[in-house]
Amino acid sequence: MLAGGTQLGRVATRLMSRCLISTRSIHTERKVQVEGAGDLHIVECGSGARSLLLMPGALGSAWTDFKPQIEQLPKLLPDHTIIAWDPPGYGKSIPPQRKFGLDFFRADADAAVQLMRALDRPKFSILGWSDGGITALLLAGRYNEAVDKVAIWGAGAYLNAAEVKALQAIRDVSKWSPRMREPMEKVYGVERFAQLWAEWVDAACDIYKHRDGDFCKTEVGQVKAPTFILHGKKDPMIAAEHIPWLRERLPQSQYHEFPDGKHNIHLRYPEEFNKLVADFFNSK
Repeated sequence: MLAGGTQLGRVATRLMSRCLISTRSIHTERKVQVEGAGDLHIVECGSGARSLLLMPGALGSAWTDFKPQIEQLPKLLPDHTIIAWDPPGYGKSIPPQRKFGLDFFRADADAAVQLMRALDRPKFSILGWSDGGITALLLAGRYNEAVDKVAIWGAGAYLNAAEVKALQAIRDVSKWSPRMREPMEKVYGVERFAQLWAEWVDAACDIYKHRDGDFCKTEVGQVKAPTFILHGKKDPMIAAEHIPWLRERLPQSQYHEFPDGKHNIHLRYPEEFNKLVADFFNSK
């Protein structure tokens, strides 16, 4: 009986392993030469004719910011090929070293368009979080012909005084909890992460100082693609005023709110989030 039970247990373990493998998406990783941006690292999954670009947040990369989406969305979006990128100077897209300035969001938008053209996918949809949401709005406003649909969360078209103060308060990452620092320190190293984050905060504050905090106000008014705005009502990173501001200026937008959600609703509620965005991208 013991021997039989052991054998049965081994069979069950093998079956469970096969089930786990079957639920994971098959993905590939490679670098793509993009003019003006260098060799950009991407993660690809799915094999559909339509295209979806995943754009991460500040200092983020495909795996730090979109693991549940890379693993789950291919099954929910069978007509799509999903591409998650590391923007220039982030994650595995190093070199080049990241350079910040007043136009770094626009530079990312241009690089993203060039990347998708290099992949022979000039028409695509975008899933953009935080900085990636800002870049998505810039891209959709400046390159109407390239964008099918856009879903964003944790993003605003501008920076206000209260947000600048909040950013300055978290500029020094040594004051963060180890749990908050650890994912980025694994990617960049302790010293490089601290330096990059301080440079990002300084660049955002410079945009507030020299451009009245304007990230993409004009471009929002030029967006023609259907847009899905998702929002964690308890998001501490963006002011509540951004949501009605965007909804008023994006007449084709849909909206969904996570009442207890914070900044990372796609990681905190991945199944619900993925189903919502998949329904949006699948719709005609």
